[in-house]
Amino acid sequence: MRDEILAELSRHGLLLSLLQRRVVAEAVADQPLDPEALRQAQEQFFRQNNLDGEAAVQAFLSANGLGPDDLAWQIALPLRIRAHCREHFRHKAEAHFLSRKNQLDRVVYSLLRVKDRFLARELYLRLEAEEASFATLAKEFAEGPEKQTNGIVGPVPLTQAHPVLSERLRTTSPGVLMQPFQLTDWWLVVRLESYTPATFDEAMADMMAAELFDHWIGEETTRRIKSYSVSGVMTAPA
Repeated sequence: MRDEILAELSRHGLLLSLLQRRVVAEAVADQPLDPEALRQAQEQFFRQNNLDGEAAVQAFLSANGLGPDDLAWQIALPLRIRAHCREHFRHKAEAHFLSRKNQLDRVVYSLLRVKDRFLARELYLRLEAEEASFATLAKEFAEGPEKQTNGIVGPVPLTQAHPVLSERLRTTSPGVLMQPFQLTDWWLVVRLESYTPATFDEAMADMMAAELFDHWIGEETTRRIKSYSVSGVMTAPA
């Protein structure tokens, strides 16, 4: 029966997700919680799901196939994970941040993307002479998604842009209009509007600790799933 269940989960692409959830649950099961934080989380959950009485709670449990203990676990799980990350990974968070800092810096830039090189030059000259704004030209001429955003992109992580564009944004100053340049099949006119370097504050520390925990979950899940073998039927070690 165990092998049949494993095979069924694998067939429907659910085995990996189940193992990941199990790894998380086992890791944080004994994590102490702040009673006040738990109370606030419960109140917020009930409020968000309009559970304003016992009848509403019972209906919610029934509709979701949950018991009271299951619901309590789900409400507390984010708190357990956050506390676990802080206790076990917070001391590595700053080093992880420093290794990722360039990927975390955020930018806002104006962009015009066209296929015609001469049109790109004309648009650049109009912007340089302040005859038109990025917003106006984007609505009329842009051929990418920026047409719908008045030419504005961001704030986004610097590394979200193409590596060539990312490097140009990194080495220019806010407010400087770049000469048109070609990128794959496009000609781009770009102006950096703002550059916000990532800083290591409490929120970033929590984010880095959570990333480290996620990385550990991935490694542990991979280790466990390798202990299973698939050869027609899914089997598992006793």
